[in-house]
Amino acid sequence: MTQIDLTDRTALVSGSTQGIGLAIAVDLARAGATVVVNGRHLDGVERAIAAVQDAVPRARVTGVAADLATAEGAAAVVEQHPHVDVLVNNLGIFGSADPLTITDDEWRHYFEVNVLSAVRLIRAHLPGMTERGWGRVVSIASDSAVVTPAEMIHYGMSKTALLAVTRGFAKAVKGSGVTVNTVIAGPTHTAGVEDFVAEMVGSDLPWDQAQREFMRQHRPQSLVERLLEPEEVAHMVTYLASPLASATTGGALRADGGYVDAILP
Repeated sequence: MTQIDLTDRTALVSGSTQGIGLAIAVDLARAGATVVVNGRHLDGVERAIAAVQDAVPRARVTGVAADLATAEGAAAVVEQHPHVDVLVNNLGIFGSADPLTITDDEWRHYFEVNVLSAVRLIRAHLPGMTERGWGRVVSIASDSAVVTPAEMIHYGMSKTALLAVTRGFAKAVKGSGVTVNTVIAGPTHTAGVEDFVAEMVGSDLPWDQAQREFMRQHRPQSLVERLLEPEEVAHMVTYLASPLASATTGGALRADGGYVDAILP
């Protein structure tokens, strides 16, 4: 079996102090990449570095604390890590809200965090990747980009925008050896999602029962009928970051448990 080998590649994973981002950082480190984890706060970054090293004792991992939802934070990350071979835009926020009560400021905030954070890093790192003739950009979208829940319109909008961002930047670097893709992640088991599930079905249920009830009531399209684990999404990202995925670009690939009811992509 062909092994994924990212030795001598540097990977930056935004929003990687927990959840899917941390799982991606661990998986990339396991494949041999030098990994840069990111979060807004130094203590969270330090815990993430320790978690990666615990999972992969031979890992080469460092971190940078910065708020990538701001231009200043993005500039600080680029200044500290100007050479990136694999860029994973994982940073994102989500939550439920009555769509008629979402304010202009909330719409802007979701766009800043979930879309512009990715655009800033892509814009900064694509030139170097193109010059070197190799690079990987992977942005984490969501099933909500395609199947937008009524209670998460602002979130769905931001993830739909990432699909357009991906397709456009892939065209901008065509023929260069650089690929740009999106992973559509399905409902995934993270600490934040545990809180969201409790909000949607009640906090008095045991977790296993609450998870099943949430999927039954609110995500019945899922073909696996469970929340995904972060590692399952991470494996798709690691593949797209590897030389094995050289023919895949401009795509929206699903790691969604069959949630999106479509034949393509």
